[in-house]
Amino acid sequence: MRHVMTNGGPAEDDRGPIVEAPAVLFEIAGLGWEDPILRAYGDAGKIPLYSRKFSENTIVPPFKYSYGGRLRHFLGVDQLRWVAGVLRAKPYSKSGWISLTAPGEPSDAVPCLTSLAFRLREGRLVTTAAFRSQNAFTSYLNYVPLRSIQSEVAENLGVGCGSMRVFVDVPHVYVTDAAAVEEILRLSERDEVGEGRPVSGPARRLGRDRGRLRPDGARCPS
Repeated sequence: MRHVMTNGGPAEDDRGPIVEAPAVLFEIAGLGWEDPILRAYGDAGKIPLYSRKFSENTIVPPFKYSYGGRLRHFLGVDQLRWVAGVLRAKPYSKSGWISLTAPGEPSDAVPCLTSLAFRLREGRLVTTAAFRSQNAFTSYLNYVPLRSIQSEVAENLGVGCGSMRVFVDVPHVYVTDAAAVEEILRLSERDEVGEGRPVSGPARRLGRDRGRLRPDGARCPS
């Protein structure tokens, strides 16, 4: 969010004006719903909806596509089983890429997550997720279920999870969410929330029902 608000500029979207920033690449070492920053700032009410987007094969409204269906039953192929087979046969393989897009599909239904890569390195499964576009305000709602997908493939292979690399071609924030984003950034800076730091009291008073935040149950083998 800070990257978008600091480096972004005005742009347009079907849902209204946005702040659009240059592409970004980063790595996540570990992530779960129990993360203290998500407990403080996350929207607990949206967690079940986004989890279903990744776990169910059918389209869950208001979404126009199902990541679960594209991962497990895309054009008749269970892509997660396929990629596990590739890595089981050739642990050194760099071919463990799967696509979540199809040629010629309606432009308003092209998924934001376009591809996933899985590689075995130093005995652990590392993953790369490529997004054509990403709403930085709600991106965590996709990242945590993605960690579950990584865990699912790792468990199938009997290995642990490594890092998850994320590339976002067009990171953005909707102007209608800009005030909420600025408030989160202000509170997080005041409370010195960062890697290895606890979330202090004021950050917990955003009115979120933190008690509903739960891990989705998928754990990477140690």
